[in-house]
Amino acid sequence: MKYGKAERISGIVILLALLAMFVPWLMGDPAPREERPQPTFVIEQPDSVARRDVPEPQAPASVEALTNGESAQGAGGQEGVDAVPAEPRAPLTDRVAAAQSGSNASNAPEEAPAQADPIAEIVAANTATSNTSSSANQTSSAPATAAQGEWAVQVGSFGDISNAERLSEQLSNQGFSAFRRARDNNLTSVYVGPYATSEEGESAMALIKQRANVQGLLVRVRD
Repeated sequence: MKYGKAERISGIVILLALLAMFVPWLMGDPAPREERPQPTFVIEQPDSVARRDVPEPQAPASVEALTNGESAQGAGGQEGVDAVPAEPRAPLTDRVAAAQSGSNASNAPEEAPAQADPIAEIVAANTATSNTSSSANQTSSAPATAAQGEWAVQVGSFGDISNAERLSEQLSNQGFSAFRRARDNNLTSVYVGPYATSEEGESAMALIKQRANVQGLLVRVRD
């Protein structure tokens, strides 16, 4: 065996000694606690005060005289007081308003003569100039077309042929030589021209923008 007889006996002795020490402490009654002092409440008796009668307050002599005077006037028919009429008089608003209007009319300054507005004159002159220039532009004619020209202004392509016809008719009424061509993608293109040179085509494109407010595209057309 690992441990001998002497070791077992010493272990038993140690356990008995521990039991002898802790068992009385565990089984004994706990030590009594010190009693806490109980709070005490003491209500002191109120101090005794001698009582005495207080005389009734009297009004000052001035107040009594005023009160007596008012009562006397009431008994004597309220002498010295104007009688109030049964029907109150209406305020003189008409007279006051007339007097105020008269004073305002007399105090009002004289109106100064109207002066010409230089800004209005400048605006009117610019409007007249713009109207004159627009009318001159409208009267200017489009460049002459050439039957064998290679340049044209494309003004639109439409899937609905009625829209192409409408735009072509509008441009024709405004003095342009408009024509239509069907394309391979089921669209109908509207052109203005043709023109012999690209300069004539650019001039026509600017005139179309000015008259019809349509932005065209200068293209080369071939039969």
